[in-house]
Amino acid sequence: MGEERIELRQRDRDRLKVLHEVERGHLKQVEAAQRLGLSPRQVRRLERRGEAEGDGGLVHRLRGRPSNRKIPTAVQERLMAEVRRRYADFGPTLASEKLAAQGLPVSRETLRKWMSEAGLWQARRWRVRTVHVWRERRAAFGELVMMDSSPFRWLEERGPQLQLIAMIDDATSRIWGRFTEQDSTVENLRTLQGWLQRYGRPLALYTDKGSVFHTTRPAQWAEQLAGEAARTQFTRALGELGIEAIPAHSPQAKGRIERLFGTLQDRLVKEMRLVQVHTLEHANQFLAEVFLPFWEQRFTRLPRQARDAHRPLGRDQRLEQILSVREPRRVGQDYTVRWQAQTWAIPRTEVRAGLRGARIEVERRLDGSRWARFRGSYLSLQACPVAPPRAATPFGLRPPGVAAKTPNQAKPKSKYLPPPDHPWRRTFLSGRKPDISILR
Repeated sequence: MGEERIELRQRDRDRLKVLHEVERGHLKQVEAAQRLGLSPRQVRRLERRGEAEGDGGLVHRLRGRPSNRKIPTAVQERLMAEVRRRYADFGPTLASEKLAAQGLPVSRETLRKWMSEAGLWQARRWRVRTVHVWRERRAAFGELVMMDSSPFRWLEERGPQLQLIAMIDDATSRIWGRFTEQDSTVENLRTLQGWLQRYGRPLALYTDKGSVFHTTRPAQWAEQLAGEAARTQFTRALGELGIEAIPAHSPQAKGRIERLFGTLQDRLVKEMRLVQVHTLEHANQFLAEVFLPFWEQRFTRLPRQARDAHRPLGRDQRLEQILSVREPRRVGQDYTVRWQAQTWAIPRTEVRAGLRGARIEVERRLDGSRWARFRGSYLSLQACPVAPPRAATPFGLRPPGVAAKTPNQAKPKSKYLPPPDHPWRRTFLSGRKPDISILR
C-alpha cells in the first residue's frame, strides 16, 4: 500500500509545528493558543484530532466541499442573465449598484469573479508608470479648483458628439459642468459663471495650456504700457475677478480632473444610456438634476478644514461685464466701428465729445448683446444693415431697375493710332534716335 499524500497549507504547517512542540512538552497549551491565535479549548481539539487521524486531522473539514454561504446556482444564472442583457459593458462596481437598485443584491467582488469567468470583464494589467511626486489635497473648499474639457461620444450613437466642460474642487471633489457643442472661450466662461453663481470666487484656478487659457502671441502695446503679459479673454476675466490662474505643465499635474473624466466616461455615459438621453438639452438637464446630486452624495469628501475659502463677488464686479469677449477698435468719422465683418453704429443720443476717432473696447457678453466701452462708461451698439451685393451682368444683361445706357455711352472706346507724321513714327522709319526735345 502506497504512502498517503496530504496537502497542507502554510497555516496548517505552522499549526502542526506548534502542536508537535506541545506534544514534546516544549510548550504549554495556553502558550500554543497565544501563538496560534486560538483558544486553549481549540488547541485541545486539534491535539485529539491529531492523535486520532494523524497529521491529516489538521486539515479543515470543509476543504473540497462547497461553502455553506455559496450563492445558489439558480440565483447566479439569473443575475448573469440580467448583466448580459443590460450591463454587459459595465464594470463590476457599477453593475452591482444597478443590480442592487433592482432588488438583486450581490457584492462587487463576487460579480467581478462571475463576469471574469463569463468573459465580460478583464482585469487591468498594471504597468510601470512614470513616478510623480504625490501632492496633498488642499485644506479647504475653494482653495484650488481644476478646470478642463473632454471631447467624447457622451451620447454614443444616439446624438451628436459633445464636449463636457467640468470643474472639480481639489479639497472636496465637488464638481460642476456643462455639455456644449464646442470648446470655446464663450462656453468656458459660461461654465465658470455657473461655479461663481453657486459658490463664489475660488482662490486659484488650475488649467492646462490650451488656447482658451494660454496664448503665445506677443504682448500688444496697451499690455506693454500696463506692464502685463499677453493674456487670453479667459485669463483677463480671472484677473479682474482676483482669481489666480495656474497653468499645468503636464496632464499628470492636474490628475484629479483627468481621473474625473475617466470616471464620467464610464459611469455618466452608461447612466444616460439607461434613460435614453439623446439631445444636448436633455443631457444638461440629466447632469444637473440627477447625476450631480448623486456625485455629491457618493464621491465628495469632507475637507481637512471646515471653512469655505470662496469669496463673494464685490460690488464693482459685475459678471455680465467681466465674463465677456473684448476687442479694441477705433471709432470712424461716422461714429461706426467694424467688428467681426460687420458694421456697428453708436446711436446719436449716446454720441459724446471725443468719441470720433477714439479707441474703444467692443464687448460681446454671454447673452449676445454688444456694448462699446469708452472712458469707463458703456455705449450701446446697433448693427448697420448690410448693403445688397452687386448683381452680375453677363452677356450685356442689366439688372432690373437699371436704365439702359445712351448710344454714346454704349459706344466702345476706339484704339488710338498715331498719324503718319508723328515724331516717333518718322524717327523709327529713318533709323535715327528719337529726339526727346520734340516731345517736350
